[in-house]
Amino acid sequence: MVPSISLVLLAGGLASRLQPLTEKMPKAMLEVAGEPFISHQLRLFKREGLQDIVICAGHLGNQIEEYVGDGSKFGLKVRYSLDGSALLGTGGAISNALPMLEDQFWVMYGDSFLNISFQPILEYYFSQGCSGLMTVLLNKNQWDKSNVIFRDDRIVKYSKAGIASGMNYIDYGLGILNKSAFSLWKLGGKFDLASVYCELVSKGELAGYEVAQRFYEIGSLSGLEETREYVKHFNLDSTP
Repeated sequence: MVPSISLVLLAGGLASRLQPLTEKMPKAMLEVAGEPFISHQLRLFKREGLQDIVICAGHLGNQIEEYVGDGSKFGLKVRYSLDGSALLGTGGAISNALPMLEDQFWVMYGDSFLNISFQPILEYYFSQGCSGLMTVLLNKNQWDKSNVIFRDDRIVKYSKAGIASGMNYIDYGLGILNKSAFSLWKLGGKFDLASVYCELVSKGELAGYEVAQRFYEIGSLSGLEETREYVKHFNLDSTP
């Protein structure tokens, strides 16, 4: 079995699509099934054998830190990397946290709830020898706009904005990266994680892992309500 690695949770955005709910509260702290959303994520991480979580926080991030603390109440070790006075974007936030991380680490969006098994993904990543891995779901524009061409275990094309013909898969919201993937960007600079993924795609260095279980997210009002309903009936002990 491959060793456990840290997970970076991206929880620093302004969540403008959820206003006015997020004007005085970060998205991670929105109520889902009677608790802040992030509590459900952390318990899921614990179930999947993760031990060390680094939360990249920005907008109202102090509320997350006050609630989660050092993570001990969730059986985890939780640390924080804060954007500071200016938001750094998803890529910049990870880059800012690199000194806290080992060579390989998970990356997950802070608005996602992903009921899947992490260990097979980690084992697959180490078997591929790539600088990164993106989990993908055959989406066909069902849950959101598809943004990935996935073929022969590799991400062939990825774009958050320019949707291309043949894009039937979607970025599932969970990845694994090597620190070397950030070598082109200045530490503490502002950039998007999508830029890192696209650079890896151009080098043939982004492996893909297909999952079958749909994702849930709280990035929109409709997604928030759908996630609330799902989590309300979710059994943490059930097999993904």
